Amino acid sequence: MSDGRAGIEAQVVGLSEALSRLVPCAVTVKRVGWQGNIGRLPWWLNLLPKRWLTPESGLPASRNPDDWPDLWIAAGRATLPLSIRAKRWSGGKSFVVQIQDPRVPPHMFDLVIPPKHDRMSGDNIFPITGSPHRVTPQRLAAEYEAFQDLIDPLPRPRVAVLVGGKSKAFDLSSERAAQIAHSIQIPLEQDGGSLLMTFSRRTPETARALMTARLRHLPGMVWNGEGPNPYFAFLAAADYVLVTEDSTNMATEAASTGKPVFVLKMDGSSLKFRMFHEELERQGAARPYGGAFHGWTYDPVNETDRAAREVLARIGVEIPQAAAEPEPPPVASAKTKAKPRTRPGEATKALKDAAAPKPRKPRTVKAKP
Repeated sequence: MSDGRAGIEAQVVGLSEALSRLVPCAVTVKRVGWQGNIGRLPWWLNLLPKRWLTPESGLPASRNPDDWPDLWIAAGRATLPLSIRAKRWSGGKSFVVQIQDPRVPPHMFDLVIPPKHDRMSGDNIFPITGSPHRVTPQRLAAEYEAFQDLIDPLPRPRVAVLVGGKSKAFDLSSERAAQIAHSIQIPLEQDGGSLLMTFSRRTPETARALMTARLRHLPGMVWNGEGPNPYFAFLAAADYVLVTEDSTNMATEAASTGKPVFVLKMDGSSLKFRMFHEELERQGAARPYGGAFHGWTYDPVNETDRAAREVLARIGVEIPQAAAEPEPPPVASAKTKAKPRTRPGEATKALKDAAAPKPRKPRTVKAKP
């Protein structure tokens, strides 16, 4: 259950898919919609939520337990009036899991899964690093294959740059965007690597245009928002991942790959996000970006599966032995140099900005005495 926003839905679907990987189950996705301005009301003022739901929301009309799910997994403010009543409406059948800090008394749910930086605690609280997501080694491999002809010819190191945008705590001004672009351009030109850059829907248009103009001459791909989204393919192909500090989702997804993650400074600040990045640093996954690329190793951050195992333990479902085995390490194939199949100049219109000149040997820069 979510309001359908990509970042929110990815969390509930990601946890649901993790459950389905561990035990056989069917996953149904519902998107909550409210009529008029009802969705703007605080949860405690929405006294008759079923009456104000849009028909597309698809909530069970009856209180017959057979119509209700065994697990109700929800995230986002729009779901709160429903989540706090789902247990009663289902006759006690549905085990209600709310992701993120619901900002309501947690005893209204069976289990709350917030990020650790929200500093929640209690018997029905299971904090995790970051947020649940849909990244798995299998998905990365499949997404990489879809863009392999475009990515394989690109020189290494391949640097994925994941750019967010404006939020309550952060912004991306033209000045900051220019600083970020310059700090990426210099080491890539020196090392002879390639750029894999994508923007979010929150990225200001001026910042998007400026960064694209400054970096489009580099070998690589800048996704312009048209056609298939190469986001997961970029994660699979990258040797290093740079992510702006405004997104918990993008940083957690990057850290699940086991690849070096660098955090890019934006305009603004947030104590919670600083605590989140410090948690990633303690786990060895992320470091602040200082204008140069360097590698290290760490155990991939796999909090989605850990949360799924906790949910199953809470409802008393045993995980089959085969599913209990850990997943293989993320996408080894993305690190393997493959023979080019097409020239980068033959990129589709959706990836016009792809440009992959012949690989250059890295230059050694000697400091002057």
